[in-house]
Amino acid sequence: MNEGNIIIRKAVEKDSEKLWALMRDLAVFEKYIDVFAITPEIVRESGFRKSPPDFYCIVAEDGVEIAGMLVYYFLPYTAVNKPAIYLKELYVNENYRGQKIGEQLMNALHGEAKANNCGQIKWTVAPWNEAGKKFYEKLGANENKEWLNYEWNL
Repeated sequence: MNEGNIIIRKAVEKDSEKLWALMRDLAVFEKYIDVFAITPEIVRESGFRKSPPDFYCIVAEDGVEIAGMLVYYFLPYTAVNKPAIYLKELYVNENYRGQKIGEQLMNALHGEAKANNCGQIKWTVAPWNEAGKKFYEKLGANENKEWLNYEWNL
């Protein structure tokens, strides 16, 4: 768990099992584990075998461990005629928190957005997640109070 050994890189198929474990941990943290339907095989198929993939992922690697992950999608069509990135999941294993891994993952996403000519990175934060809100504001992100989120469950 040495901060100096963390490598930020794009996820590869062999990370699928470890990514799934972090996704499951995030589902517990964000209180939706009761509807969590992802399996390691779904991660493998959806993220690495499908073309184009259903999601992209950046990981923070510490030797053989995945200390954190950031899952995102591209939104290719926007009003500003530039793609955007939608940050779906950012999660750092609790044993690795306080080492600026989340910041490193977000900076890597920022680089990915610039490399793909994106005009914006968007995401949602649970209203009870005060630490998350402070983290994003510290990075320079702004809360968008102009739009409300809606869901239509099927």
